Amino acid sequence: MLHLIWSIIVGFFVGLIGKFLLVHIFHADIHLGFWLTAIVGIVGSVIGGLIGRMISAPPPDSKFHTAGFLMSIVGAVILLLVVHFVVH
Repeated sequence: MLHLIWSIIVGFFVGLIGKFLLVHIFHADIHLGFWLTAIVGIVGSVIGGLIGRMISAPPPDSKFHTAGFLMSIVGAVILLLVVHFVVH
């Protein structure tokens, strides 16, 4: 249960980071609301985290997995781009 709560919290922040990257670095004009950004970030975080675990397994008893976090950001950015093109 704690893993699910942690995934939601991290996913929310990953969604915000992904939206920030798209707006400020890629100059994408994204007008997604707070909740849609959070949901896309959570889904992207889950997908990216799974890909990160396949690439590099975290050490036993680790609380944080760097590859999973970075892939979560990548997954959220890709999913935000897909949602952006579908909505617009």
